[in-house]
This record gives sequence, structure tokens and C-alpha cells, in this order.
Amino acid sequence: MSTIRPRLMRLLNNAWESLSEMGLSPGATLENFNWSNSLEEAVKDAEFIQESVPEVLSLKQSLYRELGDLVNRNVVIASSTSGLSMTDIQIYCNTPQRTVVGHPFNPPYLLPLVEMIGGEKTDPATIEWTEAFYKVAGKAPLVLKKEVPGFIATRLQEAIWREALHMVANGEATVEQIDQAVINGPGPRWALMGPCEIFHVGGGEGGMSYCLDQFGPALKLPWTRLIAPELTPELRKEMVDGCEQMTQGEDFTSLTKKMNAGLVEIAKMKKGRPE
Repeated sequence: MSTIRPRLMRLLNNAWESLSEMGLSPGATLENFNWSNSLEEAVKDAEFIQESVPEVLSLKQSLYRELGDLVNRNVVIASSTSGLSMTDIQIYCNTPQRTVVGHPFNPPYLLPLVEMIGGEKTDPATIEWTEAFYKVAGKAPLVLKKEVPGFIATRLQEAIWREALHMVANGEATVEQIDQAVINGPGPRWALMGPCEIFHVGGGEGGMSYCLDQFGPALKLPWTRLIAPELTPELRKEMVDGCEQMTQGEDFTSLTKKMNAGLVEIAKMKKGRPE
């Protein structure tokens, strides 16, 4: 446990630089951060809980069983799970009505998205309250219509990831070529508009109707593979080597700072952009 806190503080200090650039609330300071390796001590005065333990269903189920007994019944327990079902997570919790998925996107201190969905036993009032809470915290909560594996954003992200792995595995593109294609192509547009709106704009005066009529038949072309490729040792090595070559020895801290600096600039630009 002695190595965990220093690692965590390095992450917090790194994040604090970006948050300071974005503008902090009056009185905000890292001195307000509290640390404990005791679950009971960590949650005893909690008014809201954001659970972020590893993506192991049995671990989350066990934790929610404990939290259901430890925490005041009116305190919402939100899970950062990126794909597990809240219906499954809450199964052993004696207060499942106050549990909800609140899936943020990394880095959560800069990206506003939080995907939300309750389980079968979640009280709708819990979802309403949590959505309002995230909005007050400056987030952009997105309440899903139904429980679905991977939610929305992760599924879209995984689709691109699968295609990238296929192209590398088949010698169709290098790791750097794939990243450059996104950085200099759709990436900048995605910072401003989603894929559906981009196609709508791309259709000119005809909008999405034109795009569907013009390019719809191309959906039948064998461009995508959809099923994940076999992650062979050779493919794994090629992906790792490609990333090492592309980043030229930069470590996690420097890469994170670079990414965060760009996200701060994008956030500032979007904040001043007229609706």
C-alpha cells in the first residue's frame, strides 16, 4: 500500500495543472483531498460515492454488498464501470434502489461525458438526482434508454479499435498511419460534431438524406470486419512496437500532459463557441 499513495498523488498533481488552466472554484486546493485504505473510514461522511474498482463483476458485487450496509440509505452509489450491467452489480446490495451506472470518459477531470443507466431495481428518482448532480459538477450526463453492453461511447470507440487491429494484423497500415489518419482527418471534426451530424453536413443541401441515398450502398462493401481479430503474440508485438516508435520514448506523464493541454484548449474553444 505504501506505493499507491505516491502514484495517486502524481496523477492528481498532473491533473491539477490542467484543472488550474480550466479555472478552479474558489477555495479549491489539493489540501482538501483525503485518503484512506479503510472502506468504512472512506465512506463514513460521504454524500455521494463514485465507485471505480476494477472491472471484475464479483468484486463489484461484493463491494456493493458492503456499501449497502455501510452508507446512509439516501446516498447514491454510482459505478464507473465501462460495460458491466448495474442489474448484475446491484444483485447483492440491500439498497439497490440508490445504485446507478455513472460511466465517465478518461481523463474524467477534463472530458464531460458521463453515461448513465440504472439497473432493474434502481429507483428512477436516483437517476434524476444523479443526472442533476453531474450537471452541477460541470459534466455532460447522457441517460441511456436501456441497459446495453458497452453503453454508447465505448462501443463506438471499440469499433474503431477493432478495425485498427485488423489493419495492423493484415499489414494494411502501421500503428502510426492509423493514428495520423484520425488526427489529420475525422479527429478534429469529432471534437466539434458527432459522426451523425458530420454526415448530415457532408450531405450538403441534401443533408443526411443525400448521404444515405448516395453512400448507403457502400455499407454493403466488405470494408469492415466487425469481429475482433485474434490477438496473436505477433500482433501484440507489432502494436506495442508501433506505439513505442511513435511516441519516441515519451513516458506516461509527458504524454498525459500533452493530451491534457490539447483537451484544455479544445474545451476553452468550445466554451466560447456560440450555440
